[in-house]
Amino acid sequence: MKTTLRVRLTPSGGADRIDGVGADPSGERFLKARVRAAPENGEANAALEILIAKALKAPRSAVSVMRGGKARLKTLAIEGVSAEDVDHLLQQYAEQK
Repeated sequence: MKTTLRVRLTPSGGADRIDGVGADPSGERFLKARVRAAPENGEANAALEILIAKALKAPRSAVSVMRGGKARLKTLAIEGVSAEDVDHLLQQYAEQK
């Protein structure tokens, strides 16, 4: 089972954390996250993968950047995590406003 998750990443953000949930003009939701790592040599993407793996209680190797490697808006591929688990994560951070 492979699930996807969209994330808007702020590199060099001073902390590794999930800041909440946003939505694009079509209404599709995405996580807003920041990492301390700079956007050099894939360091910010690697930090994001670790952050999301921890949030989903999944192995680090289960999360990878599928699209948007050099863009702020990324699509992550997550192995072994259901779409319901991803929806639960989005709901959890949407409620923290």
